Order: sequence, then C-alpha cells, then structure tokens
Amino acid sequence: MSFLLAALALTGSPGPNTLSLAAVGASFGRLRGIEYMVGLNLGMVVVIALVGTGMAGIVLAIPGLAPVVTVLAAVYFLYLAYRIATAPPLQKVAGEQASETKPAPKWFEGFGLSLVNPKAYAAMAALFSGHVLIETSALADNLWKAGLLVATICVVNIAWLSVGAAMTSALQNPHTSRAVNITFAVLLLLSVAYAILL
Repeated sequence: MSFLLAALALTGSPGPNTLSLAAVGASFGRLRGIEYMVGLNLGMVVVIALVGTGMAGIVLAIPGLAPVVTVLAAVYFLYLAYRIATAPPLQKVAGEQASETKPAPKWFEGFGLSLVNPKAYAAMAALFSGHVLIETSALADNLWKAGLLVATICVVNIAWLSVGAAMTSALQNPHTSRAVNITFAVLLLLSVAYAILL
C-alpha cells in the first residue's frame, strides 16, 4: 500500500508530463488530447523499463552524454511550451470543444516528452529503489512494480487530461484562453527547471 501511495504522489504531482497533459486538455479538448496522453503513457513504459533494468544509469554514465541529453530535453520542452502558449482559443462545434486551426500534439510528442522528462526518471528511480514488494525474487518484484506504476500513471493521466478539459468552456474567450495557455506553458517550464535542480 505504501508503494501505491508513493507512486500516486510522485506520478500525480505537478510536473512536465501532468502539466503538459492538463494544458493539452485545456487547449485542445479531451478527445483531441487522448492521442497525446497515449504517447505519454507509452513513453513512461519505456522510462520504467530503463530505470527498472538499470539501463538509464548505465547510459547516463557515458562521459559527456548527460549534458547533451539535458540540452536536447530543454529544447524539446521549449518547443512544447511554445505549442501550448500559442494554441488558439477553443470553439464550440456541434456540442464538442474543438480548435481545428492548429493541430493538437500527436502521440509521438507525448512519447518524446516522457523520455526527456527528468522528473519521470527521478520518480521511477525513487520508487524502484525505495520499495520491495516481493522479497524472494528481484524479477517478480520489478515486474509487479512496473505493472502497478503503469496502472497508476494511466489513472493519473486521465485525471489530469480531464481537469484540463474541464476548463475548455472558460477558454472560448480569447483573452482567458491566451492567459491560461501561457500560464500552463510557464508552469511547464518551471516544473522542468525544478526537476533539473533537484
């Protein structure tokens, strides 16, 4: 139970993935945000595998690689923040919220965000190293952790997308929409900076 509570706290707290997902929900609506959410989830499966097997530590131990990864991640976060900040106001179309003038982020953008998210690696490392679920088998222990983490992340991401999408009715006003989008973009960048400084 302590593992699930820790997983919920670490994966559900505001960070690059969750804030970007809420921003996508607010900027593009729930339905158009599902593809992005699926990409985030798939990316987290890869992060879990990399951390659970120890590959993330091995790769980042290569001399000179960590700064390159950090710069590439920073560029990607700036790009995503720009996409969120410049998303046009949503418009009501046949009972659905939609902003068709600009395409919603695709699955591969969510996938990429998960792979370069420093908070994701830190959270997974803390969860894998800080808890033992099955003492008799390291493999079974890691598989159970991975399964529980994937399920938790899916639930958390649905909640964050829904929270963002719940704001869409207020975002039909162009001034409100712009202010909210810029706020989400700034919060995304601040969450990345915080995760890097930890």
